[in-house]
Amino acid sequence: MYLFIHRKDLRGKDLRAFDALLKRELPGIHLVIMDPALLAGPRLDSHSGRNFMQAVHHLREEYDSAKQTLHLLYGEPSLIVDALLEMHSIAGIVAHADYTPYARKRDASIEIVANRHGVPWVQIADLPLVPLDDFQRFTQRSEPYKVFTPFYRKWRSYAADFYAPAGQATIGDLHTVPIINELIEARFSLPPPVAEALAAASQTLRQAREKSKPITDKGSKSAQAQQRLQKFIKNGLTAYDGQRDAFAIPEGTSGIAKDLNVGAISARTAYEAASGEPGAESWIRQLVWRDFYLYQAIHNPDFYSYEQRYDLTSLYDAHFEAWSLGQTGIPIIDAAMSQLNETGELPNRLRMVTAMFLTKNLLCPFTLGEVWFRSKLADYDNTLNRGGWLWSSSMGYDAVPYFRIMNPVTQSETHDPGGTYIRRWQPQLAHLSDRDIHKPQKNAIVDLKASRARAIDLYKIILGG
Repeated sequence: MYLFIHRKDLRGKDLRAFDALLKRELPGIHLVIMDPALLAGPRLDSHSGRNFMQAVHHLREEYDSAKQTLHLLYGEPSLIVDALLEMHSIAGIVAHADYTPYARKRDASIEIVANRHGVPWVQIADLPLVPLDDFQRFTQRSEPYKVFTPFYRKWRSYAADFYAPAGQATIGDLHTVPIINELIEARFSLPPPVAEALAAASQTLRQAREKSKPITDKGSKSAQAQQRLQKFIKNGLTAYDGQRDAFAIPEGTSGIAKDLNVGAISARTAYEAASGEPGAESWIRQLVWRDFYLYQAIHNPDFYSYEQRYDLTSLYDAHFEAWSLGQTGIPIIDAAMSQLNETGELPNRLRMVTAMFLTKNLLCPFTLGEVWFRSKLADYDNTLNRGGWLWSSSMGYDAVPYFRIMNPVTQSETHDPGGTYIRRWQPQLAHLSDRDIHKPQKNAIVDLKASRARAIDLYKIILGG
């Protein structure tokens, strides 16, 4: 018997671990651990928390449909693993590798428990499109890449020769153990707030189905993601390069980020669906940016502490609250933060614009914005979020130069000339002309020109430029 732990892979097919487990032909306990360290406080009711709960609910439905069993337990992961090893004859523990600081600490604790019981603890690479350790060996470099373009060229070369297609095994091909020790189930049962959040996710999905939503709202979360992906490949891929920054046009992008980041769909599925299609190169490049940030998390030990290289004491948080609440007086910034706070959604172009405005024009430490996005984004992912904030603050790897500062007014005028997005999320400004709607309001908290000059001077000192 084996133990398999789902993490950022909440789907029933195309998991590297499933392919490996199928070859062993053993029964296994399949488990999702509701980790209090990840669900504590407001996270449970955040946009990303609800997205996670919906993904768990859908995954359980996938297991049920395949006549298999998925166990849900709540508690510190190493304690749960220890209890299962004590009560069940488990010959090995399998999970997909994760690379955040918390994940490494959590998995080190599981390894200690596994070693104490004399049981193998196996972590399989599943998140990136290509196995990044093997990729690094392929590069024959003594140091990892720190700039995206050469990384991308080498990545394409590696993928051309060694890309491993999506896995074939499904949950229906495996043999899951239907019953675990009742004392373990009782000890690690879901506490009321978590059980209620899961029930709420179930209720939301049931109501959506009863209202006969479009086909993209039916089926499992994995099926929904597949349907969105196929619709995008058919109708949006060829225009993606020209429309991806047009943030008033939702159909300009695939809309699968929140599915990718809980693993309801794999990056491989997305990559394979787009490969060879007209206009695919620009979109695939964005998928490879995901691998680039995962690569930094694996191979650059300071990725999660990069800010400690610099003295940031000259930065301050005086305007952070106004930014976070969408009360800056800069229409596109306030519209973007309104959408984020209300829905958990935010187009990628506006993530860059709002992040750069906070870190440069408002001279706020990027870590505060990073935490705010963590609490609000429905598609939150620690690694990708950090990569984006490092880029916008001119720190980290292949970051934007400190003297290149996006002007939010220009960005709004360029990518949404008619002000459709601002009218949607700042309706009190809807009466303004197409020209005036982009301009700073009388109550704007900073002057864009003066704050840009101040940021260039200060970041030149901070970064030693």
